[in-house]
Amino acid sequence: MGAVRPSLDAWALSMAKVVGQRSTCLRRAVGCVLLDKQGLVLATGYNGVASGQPHCNEPKASIQTFMDHVENPDQPRIIYPHACSGAAAESGTMLDSCEAIHAEQNALLQCQDVRQIHTCYVTTSPCVTCTKLLLNTSCQRIIYQLPYPQPEAKALWEKAGRTWDTTMEAR
Repeated sequence: MGAVRPSLDAWALSMAKVVGQRSTCLRRAVGCVLLDKQGLVLATGYNGVASGQPHCNEPKASIQTFMDHVENPDQPRIIYPHACSGAAAESGTMLDSCEAIHAEQNALLQCQDVRQIHTCYVTTSPCVTCTKLLLNTSCQRIIYQLPYPQPEAKALWEKAGRTWDTTMEAR
């Protein structure tokens, strides 16, 4: 007998996790998958800087950083010369200092018809801005794994009569 088939929600969220592995943000790796009513993938997205820009997580090891590490092992060995000013900020803060385009935004940019979106699967619940963008589509459900520290986003979504939920996996 084969393995138990995962639910559509579990499958799509696991796909969002894989997509998030492409993130180029130092602060948080987020993946997003948009599905239609039939459960077909419309688009995917992950967070990172705009196309053609140097990635925040592009490391640069130098002889000097290596020597500093040898002399003081508590110091990091690798530096990130392209890290944006928001890279070390606390979650949910300094959003304007972060140069990353959010996973949901990138997925929406890749989606050929936002009127076909039924469910957004995302590894971290959307911020207020991404929630507003998703409200301007046909998306009815947001399923996420980890909460983002902006509870007003959930209130905005639910005010529109749409479903905002964590998966059974994350509970």
